[in-house]
Amino acid sequence: MTAMEMRIVAGISVPHNRLIDRAIEHAHHAYEPYLFNHVMRSWLFAVKLAELQNIAHDAEVLAIGALLHDITLNDRFAGPRRFEVEAADLARDFATEAGLNGRRAQLIWDSVALNSTPSIGLYKEAEVALCTTGICFDVVGLKYSFIPSSDVRAIVAEFPRLGMKRKMTSCFCHIAKTQPETTYDNFVRDFGERFVPGYTVPSSVDLVAGAPFDE
Repeated sequence: MTAMEMRIVAGISVPHNRLIDRAIEHAHHAYEPYLFNHVMRSWLFAVKLAELQNIAHDAEVLAIGALLHDITLNDRFAGPRRFEVEAADLARDFATEAGLNGRRAQLIWDSVALNSTPSIGLYKEAEVALCTTGICFDVVGLKYSFIPSSDVRAIVAEFPRLGMKRKMTSCFCHIAKTQPETTYDNFVRDFGERFVPGYTVPSSVDLVAGAPFDE
């Protein structure tokens, strides 16, 4: 990556160019306000964590992955695959149409597809790991002590949470209720089991025992 212009957003110095502006504009139009604020915070947290830990990374890849990672998280989601994979395809299409090469577009796909699977995403390339960390910082407080509280307050003041816990839970429950087959092997399963009456899942034990082999 060559050097690019920087600007200050919510007290955080972030890269600024035409592609990132397009991603922000796309996110602004695609998301409900609370989700737009969430993806902006996730990006800002990721950028700040990279700065604090001196992690070299592709700034455009990180920005697009963070900004577009929840593009399918809404009450219109209809599958047929898990919402992160559907979103990853859309984010990769955005990147490819913008002229990013195959490897960079694939890093964006991985960032989005693995955004809710930190047990994998945190051990991938720097861009994927940073994207995962920024998102998880905002959703569950991962590495919350790493960023100074004054920076966290400034980011949340600029991009308020707007009832995110309640609204995000509602989205996850909608997916568990209407597309349960996309939730069996990811965290949405937890919301289905806790909040959705009649939600049931297949057992991995039964799948292994029922494999079509003698042993």
